[in-house]
Amino acid sequence: MKHLLLLLSILLSACSSMPTVLKNAPAMDVHLGEALNNPDRYRGTPVRWGGTIIEVENETDATEIQVLYYPLDSSARPRIDKKTQGRFIVSSPSFLDPAIYKKDSIITVTGTLKGSVERGVGKKMLALPLVEIGNIYLWPEEDYRDVYYGPYMGYYPYYYYPYSRFGYYYYPWY
Repeated sequence: MKHLLLLLSILLSACSSMPTVLKNAPAMDVHLGEALNNPDRYRGTPVRWGGTIIEVENETDATEIQVLYYPLDSSARPRIDKKTQGRFIVSSPSFLDPAIYKKDSIITVTGTLKGSVERGVGKKMLALPLVEIGNIYLWPEEDYRDVYYGPYMGYYPYYYYPYSRFGYYYYPWY
């Protein structure tokens, strides 16, 4: 029985698709809307958020990434097919290269909420939550290939034969 449980736990841990830097989820799941409404209440709270990069700004002592927030799936990947809830700022004391962290790249970050900062979006000033970075994961770009199988999905070629036992169509491989 012990061997079966050990084997089962090894197999289940091998199926995990979450990156190792994102495995430790925060105990309290704070959503972006809650942090926008009351940033001082959640100051110092650990978060795991993700989204697409809007802008990367390198200052002399830090790098700030503005991210369009999306909810995360079970593997901590942002669900960009869902509705966004706003923006947040990620602050890193180290240099993050804008050539690597490009606009529209998908990231997930873990860190601590440090309050809010004012940023201009167009002509409007917004108070955006500021996350001091713990870990950052840049998701690889997915390569989708459009494959066309045709209108009959493997039933081609067929021949019209009105006196067949299969009806009006004759399939030569039967």
